Amino acid sequence: MALNTNGKNALVGGLTGVAAYASLHTAEPNASGSSEVTGGSYTRKSISWAAASNGSAVSNANIVFDVPASTTITYIGYWSASTSGTFYGSRQLDTSQTFSSAGTYTISSGNLSESVS
Repeated sequence: MALNTNGKNALVGGLTGVAAYASLHTAEPNASGSSEVTGGSYTRKSISWAAASNGSAVSNANIVFDVPASTTITYIGYWSASTSGTFYGSRQLDTSQTFSSAGTYTISSGNLSESVS
C-alpha cells in the first residue's frame, strides 16, 4: 500500500520538525555534513517551515546567509543545531554561486521545499 497524503505529510513533517537550521557547502557534503562554508561572518541560519501539505513543506521566511570572499557555494544542508548538531542531508543548488568578495546569499520564502512523492 502506498502512503496517502496523511502519511506523506507525517514523513515531511518529521524532517522539517528536526531540520531547524540550514548550512551552505562548497562541495557535496558527506554523511556528516563536510565542506561547510567557513570564515567571515558565515553562520548557519534557522529555517521557518510551513506545515506540511499534500506531501510537501516549504520555508515560510527568507533565509539570508553571509558568505565570505573567494567562496563558491554548491549545496545547502539541513541541521538540528546552529553549531555541531545532527546533519540530516543536503540538496544541490540549482546553480552554484561564486562570491569574489563577501556578500549575502538569500533563499526567498517558499523557495526551499521538501516533499515525498
